[in-house]
Amino acid sequence: MDWRERLRGIASRFRRGGDAVPASDERGGAVAASLRDLLADPSIPADVREAMATDFQRVERMLDRLENEELHVAVFGRVSAGKSALGNALLGRDAFAVGVLHGTTTDADAARLDEAAAAGLTLIDTPGINELGGEAREKLAFEVAEVCDLVVFVADGDLTREERDALRALSTTKRPLLLVLNKSDRYGEDEREGLLSRLREHAAGLIAPEDVMAVAARPAPRDVVEVDAEGHERRSSMPRPPDVAALKDRLLAIAKREGKALSAINAGLFAGRLTDQVSERIAAARRDVASRVIRQYCIAKAMAVALNPVPVADLLLAGGLDAAMVVQLGRVYGLPLTRSESGRLVAVITTQLAALMGAVWGVQLVASALKGLSGGLSVVVTAAAQGALGWYATVLIGRAAEHYLISGKSWGEHGAKRAVAGVVAALDRDSILREAREEILRRLKTGDRRSPP
Repeated sequence: MDWRERLRGIASRFRRGGDAVPASDERGGAVAASLRDLLADPSIPADVREAMATDFQRVERMLDRLENEELHVAVFGRVSAGKSALGNALLGRDAFAVGVLHGTTTDADAARLDEAAAAGLTLIDTPGINELGGEAREKLAFEVAEVCDLVVFVADGDLTREERDALRALSTTKRPLLLVLNKSDRYGEDEREGLLSRLREHAAGLIAPEDVMAVAARPAPRDVVEVDAEGHERRSSMPRPPDVAALKDRLLAIAKREGKALSAINAGLFAGRLTDQVSERIAAARRDVASRVIRQYCIAKAMAVALNPVPVADLLLAGGLDAAMVVQLGRVYGLPLTRSESGRLVAVITTQLAALMGAVWGVQLVASALKGLSGGLSVVVTAAAQGALGWYATVLIGRAAEHYLISGKSWGEHGAKRAVAGVVAALDRDSILREAREEILRRLKTGDRRSPP
């Protein structure tokens, strides 16, 4: 089994209907098994693992969360909207730093909600998204939100443009979202209801109306006036408890009813995207190597065809080089081809290129005939043109064979004709012929007629 099949197999376990994990996997068992498969997959090259080390570390953390049955909730929003204070109010203790200066939270902190210990509900405090000069903090906040299972978006008034953009961006991560109006004690009842209506308008299509609610993480103290027996007034401030009960009840209900499923779905979606990225990186690395192989054979074929003074022998040599190139490309993509298989593949490609290849081979036959009539002296005249056409033909055959191999020895649903036509359309013929002629003339001028290893 090659790397494509292994990664497709892993990715298929994360998707059903395109973008979901099995709903029945509420404890994440199948997803956890797939994560282990992904982490231990021997077909993923070491250089790809190294380049994507951060992503693989995230998968490891997600696997730990699944095994420990944790649900991670990101508290997210604009700087000084009261995210840390809200986290502390929900926890009932001072777990997160709170300050009057902007940007008090500079890193992501985590703390478990005691009332939801059995459900593993853990709050993640994130940096403010609009901290001046805090691009790195904003990036961290989005990263934390992406790998959490649920996001509580905190605002303290009508949403700014930055907040609306952030809310839409978060919605694309497929995380369940709650939107809360913090510091609601600053507003009268009518004003508070008006703000909630505005927030629901902004969140329409992204968040259910019932998941937009008001909270007060640190209500302003209430002024109390006491009058003693002698009629003297004494003013004092009485602290008020946080008003976060509705939000806490909602989080606890989610954790109890679907927390494990959310954690499994989030891990599955992230790992599904990761398998796509791994597959693309492997394919890109293979394409780089394949491009070098195709160029080597372009040079070898162009020089061999251009300078071979023996009629017809140059054409036979060209065909042999095409077949050898396809065999080499099969090795690059981990799908070995025999000589006979490569010959048949070249035949299929040239058949689909009948009109174009007919013109190419027509010129080649005329040039070959001239070699015979002139005893090989016409090489001086035909070398650049014949070699350039041979180069171009090799590029077409190489790219078409590459398409076939990338698709796992398949032309895809549209067949060979459409695939080869797409290859031709994507190539700049004039640019390739110009490059070929320049390279051939350079080699003829310098006397360097060796083909690359």
